[in-house]
Amino acid sequence: MFSKDNWSEIIEALTSNWFRTVLTAFGVLWGIFILVILLAAGKGLENGVKQGFGGMATNSMFMWAQTPSKPYKGLPKGRRYNFKTGDVEAIKQNVPNLRFVSPRNQLGGFGGANNVVRGLKTGAFNVYGDYPEVIQQEPMDITSGRFINYSDIEDNRKVAIIGEGVIKDMYDPGEDIIGSYIKINGVNFMVIGSYKKKGNNGNPEENQKQIFVPFTAFSQAFNMADNVGWMAITAEDGSSITSLKTQVFDVIKSRHSLHPEDDRAIGNFDLYEEFSKINGLFVALKAVAYFVGILVLLSGIIGISNIMLIVVKERTNEIGVRRALGATPWNIRGQILMESIFLTIISGMAGIVLATGVIALVNMQLEGVDTSTMMFANPSVDLGVVFVALSILIISGLLAGLIPAQNAIKIQPVDALRTE
Repeated sequence: MFSKDNWSEIIEALTSNWFRTVLTAFGVLWGIFILVILLAAGKGLENGVKQGFGGMATNSMFMWAQTPSKPYKGLPKGRRYNFKTGDVEAIKQNVPNLRFVSPRNQLGGFGGANNVVRGLKTGAFNVYGDYPEVIQQEPMDITSGRFINYSDIEDNRKVAIIGEGVIKDMYDPGEDIIGSYIKINGVNFMVIGSYKKKGNNGNPEENQKQIFVPFTAFSQAFNMADNVGWMAITAEDGSSITSLKTQVFDVIKSRHSLHPEDDRAIGNFDLYEEFSKINGLFVALKAVAYFVGILVLLSGIIGISNIMLIVVKERTNEIGVRRALGATPWNIRGQILMESIFLTIISGMAGIVLATGVIALVNMQLEGVDTSTMMFANPSVDLGVVFVALSILIISGLLAGLIPAQNAIKIQPVDALRTE
């Protein structure tokens, strides 16, 4: 069936009026081009947004104490309370499938008073009292020295890891960082490492102006006793922190005599829930891209179907001769369908190649550009999209040729031979 003569006939039929064929094929080319470009742009936006998380443990939540809104067990509403270090162990023991429970205390903040002094230089920075696990919840690149370890925690060592923004503000170019001292609220800490934050979450510049010290040394130096400012809690892989946080809240409410139904007494930010919403948004964007692309492609398919109807009309005599010589309806139908599919696939593949070229040019322009503030990075499509596009093309070619093929086999040999 797929002999050299068949293919010669297909090519001759499509090139007999090449200008008409090119215009018809352009509709399919443009539809596939739009589909691939929309999917690549959506992927680039998704990559940029996820880059903003900088590898953070997205299955996490952050929790802090707020004022109770309901009285309970003789205690009034509106009172103040603090998380305690004992709450950390209680959560670990009573809530399963938690990977990290990291307490944190904090000094300073954006726009705060100067709290760090080094020689004649002063600056206002966020200072965090943390445990070593925080680097796995909030990833950062250690550019020199090391991060906090459990020896620092156990020995209450007054050591600090500083960001590149702190180095820029407090040190001269080329000056040694490791082993130097900074004074935080009047207490000396030795610098043992420096870091650079990953991603663009929050304010990228301020993220590099943070100082990390051991939780225990922070509590001792700044008279925090056993108070905990807030906690970062991460669930194990395969578990959702969103489904576990109610159990965490129940532990805190029980330990601090909070009303079981008081949802305002504990503040929280569920990063996993927000990340899931973002993923849902990109699924919707992908669906919209397919919908728009297929609608545009449909207009091209209609054009091919119309042209094939004209081709069948022009070849009425030829079809009549073939039927008179013994060609079966399936032979005629197959020939028309093959011409339709061939034209659709060739034009569609040209659209894929053109879209791939445009995507490659965009990626070339983005090379060497800091995309951390652009929320757009590495637009691309995977092989799965190409296979889906090919499937759409084949199905579209069949649909485009189906009506003309049915019209062709309805032609009676005698009637066809009478047509001039």
